[in-house]
Amino acid sequence: MRVLTFKANPKTIFGIVLAITGIIVIILSFAGNHSEKTEPTSAAIGCANTQERVKYLNSVGWETDGNENKKQIIIPSKFNDVYTRYNDIQKKQGFDLEQYKGKKATIYTYSITNYKSNNNVVADLIVYDGKLIGADLCDPSADSGFLTALSGKD
Repeated sequence: MRVLTFKANPKTIFGIVLAITGIIVIILSFAGNHSEKTEPTSAAIGCANTQERVKYLNSVGWETDGNENKKQIIIPSKFNDVYTRYNDIQKKQGFDLEQYKGKKATIYTYSITNYKSNNNVVADLIVYDGKLIGADLCDPSADSGFLTALSGKD
């Protein structure tokens, strides 16, 4: 039977312990910084039916008569300048249409009844698979039209 011996002085042992501790710290910090990607908060907003959509609009301060217009769309596979700017508005609200490129979605449009002195304002909610993926507030008229985030500020 053979016996393996190791002769080391205290400085060598301290160096080995220090190196092992450093490796453990690096592994733990790497694992902590690269945790599983979570869904954005917007993905948790259910808008599968009219009641949920109206409730969401009310929660951000907008009132509507409850009537909706529904339109099927396909989010472009490649964004042009206009769609890129539109998606920038979405990102400011916690939405991002990038992951839905090329997919079919539904836009639900509601007349807003409590917008300051303007009767033409509508809210658009973009819904994919029962979840809200985008939203905007706009006045589609030619003379005073605008498009902005649901907060009313861009």
